Amino acid sequence: MKIHFPAIASYPTLIRLGLFLLTLLVLWFPIAAPIYFWVSDINLVTILTMGLLFVLFLVLLRFWGRLVYQQTNLLKSYGLPVSKRNALELLKGLDIGLLLTLTLFFVEGKLGWLVWQSSDRFPRVVFEGLISALGVGFAEELVFRGWLLDELERDHSLKVSLWVSSWLYALLHFIKPFPEVIRTFPQFPALLLLGLTFVWAKRGSRGRLGLPIGLHAGLIWGYYIVNVGQLMQYSQKVPSWITGIDGNPLAGLMGLMFLGAIAYLFWKKAR
Repeated sequence: MKIHFPAIASYPTLIRLGLFLLTLLVLWFPIAAPIYFWVSDINLVTILTMGLLFVLFLVLLRFWGRLVYQQTNLLKSYGLPVSKRNALELLKGLDIGLLLTLTLFFVEGKLGWLVWQSSDRFPRVVFEGLISALGVGFAEELVFRGWLLDELERDHSLKVSLWVSSWLYALLHFIKPFPEVIRTFPQFPALLLLGLTFVWAKRGSRGRLGLPIGLHAGLIWGYYIVNVGQLMQYSQKVPSWITGIDGNPLAGLMGLMFLGAIAYLFWKKAR
């Protein structure tokens, strides 16, 4: 049976998303399944299977754009043109995200809520954190503010697309055992606000993804440096719901306040 791919473009959003994800799963599972059986290191399994999933996602996007939408460069329409401006906006976002995170910890240190400590792994942690942050920032922004947001905007208003993509972004971070969902649920408001902020950052940059990728990466990078580098320890002078459950600033009132301030600025720019 011959498939008329261009007809898929007229399908409802939910069906298009489902077809894309089902195709991706069919391509990924036969290759990923043996990894779970042959590799015993859980961290390595996660890296290999998720890396493979993203590579196949990129490959499928190429065919999806050409066959369904008759677009030869779907990544460009998602906001990834190869341009100096996009690169500069990525660096700008990286600076903002890093500065925001480090300022948050600095303020908490001044208030006596945490104690700074030295680390002999600092240079290595900074480099590893940057690579990891850029990888995660690029992947998540391409998926949520690139592919998903584009699919939503084809059928829905900008407002609906903004909120649906942001809710899905926040909810998908809670694919974990139910007790863990309940325990870490205070992260949800910040994750939702993050999703909104990244969309506003993209729209304020005329649809380019450089700024949200950089902002996303900067936030991760700053937290990685302080957390993995073991540069501080909470003094327990205030409850964890203020500084963040499990040391995660997103799960605390202070982190939410700082994020709210930066979200307001990007919201004004997007308007």
